[in-house]
Amino acid sequence: MDEDTRYEAVRSRDARFDGEFFFAVRTTGIYCRPSCPAVTPKRHNVRFFATAAAAQGSGFRACRRCRPDAVPGSAGWNVRADVVGRAMRLIGDGVVDREGVRGLAARLGYSTRQVQRQLTAELGAGPVALARAQRAHTARVLVQTTRLPITEIAFAAGFASVRQFNDTIRAVYAATPTELRTTAPDGGRGGRRTAASAEIPLRLAHRGPYLSGAVFDLLSDEAVPGVEEVSGERGRRTYRRTLRLPHGTGIAAVDERTGSARSASGAHPGGWLDARLHLTDPRDLTTAVGRLRRLLDLDADPYAVDERLGADDRLAPLVAARPGLRSPGAADAEELAVRAVAGTAEAERLVRRYGKALDAPSGGLTHLFPEPAVLAGAEPHGVLGALTTALADGAVRLDPGADRDDTEAALLALPGLDAATVAVIRTRALGDPDVAPPGPDLPDSWRPWRSYALQHLRAAGELDRP
Repeated sequence: MDEDTRYEAVRSRDARFDGEFFFAVRTTGIYCRPSCPAVTPKRHNVRFFATAAAAQGSGFRACRRCRPDAVPGSAGWNVRADVVGRAMRLIGDGVVDREGVRGLAARLGYSTRQVQRQLTAELGAGPVALARAQRAHTARVLVQTTRLPITEIAFAAGFASVRQFNDTIRAVYAATPTELRTTAPDGGRGGRRTAASAEIPLRLAHRGPYLSGAVFDLLSDEAVPGVEEVSGERGRRTYRRTLRLPHGTGIAAVDERTGSARSASGAHPGGWLDARLHLTDPRDLTTAVGRLRRLLDLDADPYAVDERLGADDRLAPLVAARPGLRSPGAADAEELAVRAVAGTAEAERLVRRYGKALDAPSGGLTHLFPEPAVLAGAEPHGVLGALTTALADGAVRLDPGADRDDTEAALLALPGLDAATVAVIRTRALGDPDVAPPGPDLPDSWRPWRSYALQHLRAAGELDRP
């Protein structure tokens, strides 16, 4: 998009581009999402940025009306397999906060200087600035949805010091943390909750239509007892699961949200899914949210997907019947790979025998899925043993920044692992939107959305699920 096209999107308040770019107004010093309801600024006063971090780095503060820090992520990071796309996925998973820029660069196989140069050249911000913007958003969520002390929030959000935290919040939101807390729905007057495991309510934003029923059907069909559960009636279901996170554990709950009764597809037209997180360590908030977003495919661009696939004669009626159909990913990539090989019934046995029991069970949730190292040591033989050993020793990487082609080659080199299973792992664990498994004919004209085309064919009963 050129700048004139971006300005037209701003003038029409087009929510399709929320998260794809940001605009800032020179006269007010504020940056916004394209759909901001405020009066449209004059063209000569507007600047455009690829990321919120770039806008913040240029001295603009976040709009309090449209909250540009809460937009869905750019779908481009899911599509792109280059170093910038891989870096953005890793930053979204909190790697810079945990391992620093050196750790990010090491995972990408580049020097820190190369990573800094490429990100700055394309996005207007380096990895430190991008991580800082993400920390500011995490801090705002904790400030406004919990009663954790401000000092604890500073370190939970990933800041190195309280002073750094205060300075960042003032720069990004033009308010102190205490002032920011007063803008919470309860005005900051809620009961004081200081436990790290306090429930954190969230709205997981998405752009465009979202066919939640199909996603929740899949989650229900695949649910492994002890680790996952789906409750409620169709259209009002809640999906819950346990999470193994870098600093502790968590329990996530997400509610299904459907469209109006007049909508034949049942797709919700836009907005968010309601979710709750219980974390033993609030430092895991960013990572937990990122993993839920990948599981539910919330950063997709359904407009681009449906436009491309809807132009095909075979797919057009399927896309029209199910706008916003998503290609779900995984909350834990290594777990997904093990389940793809083992199947649901065997996965349940592995959980019962080797899964780590929660300190306090929650409903039907009793265990964490066993780690690859545990499974490799306990049952090292066969296809599953080969996979878990490769995951445990790092021969196969499934983190958000993994090179998809290299990972596929490493998986195919494992004895007994077939191409169809590897395609499932690449689609779900690595979030690749353009996977063509062996068997069905998926023409190049469906690229880069062949994973979504498969979802449409399966939903229509033309293909069986793997």
